[in-house]
Amino acid sequence: MRIRVYSSPRAAADALAALVGGAIASNPGLVLGLPTGRTPIPFYRRLTALCARRAIDFAHVTTFNLDEFVGIDSRDPRSYRSFMQRHLFGLVNLAPRRVNFLNGRAADLARECARYERAIARAGGIDLQILGLGANGHIGFNEPGRQLLARTHWTRLTRPTRAANAALFGGDVRRVPKEALSMGMVTILHARRIVLLATGRGKAACVARMIRGPLTTRLPASFLQVHRNVDVVLDQAAAERLRG
Repeated sequence: MRIRVYSSPRAAADALAALVGGAIASNPGLVLGLPTGRTPIPFYRRLTALCARRAIDFAHVTTFNLDEFVGIDSRDPRSYRSFMQRHLFGLVNLAPRRVNFLNGRAADLARECARYERAIARAGGIDLQILGLGANGHIGFNEPGRQLLARTHWTRLTRPTRAANAALFGGDVRRVPKEALSMGMVTILHARRIVLLATGRGKAACVARMIRGPLTTRLPASFLQVHRNVDVVLDQAAAERLRG
């Protein structure tokens, strides 16, 4: 892993946006995997600013998001699809037909997961996958457990993950769905390049275990160690346990 440490969350977000901008400049038809959550919001803010200045052109970019809640319609403001519309899709020149998302209201969730895998394959695979990091070590909605599922799947969410998403549901963890759809670890690891963004002291212990600890299904992010092309973008607080 290439570890890149920046002075602040904003500096880390700016650096990641510059990296993505460079990747799009090199490959205008980039297939880009995207996360949700609080951490990437400054990154999306910077991307939209660069697009407004025409420093990035999303016209031929294709996107795939990592996950979506089960039982939430894409038009519901609490959905991840709506989150992305607010923070990125509605603010850049990304063609709607090039936006790919899991449907948490699909009648057959197993078939929906298989459809998503086929869509990724038809796009030629993901060129650049951006990831966040859950405080419990999850990426996407691949939660810690005795085993991990390889491909896009239907999963139950842990209470810490639901609590981390409570802001979308009026701060009430009881209203956060208990299930979600998520890309699996093998799907993620098949991306040609991966960049993980983590900021804040609350992620420091998990970052250290991800980079220095053993591979374990109890910390899904640890499996990034086996990928040949990974950057970890951190602020100083998230990197504090890497010193020495």
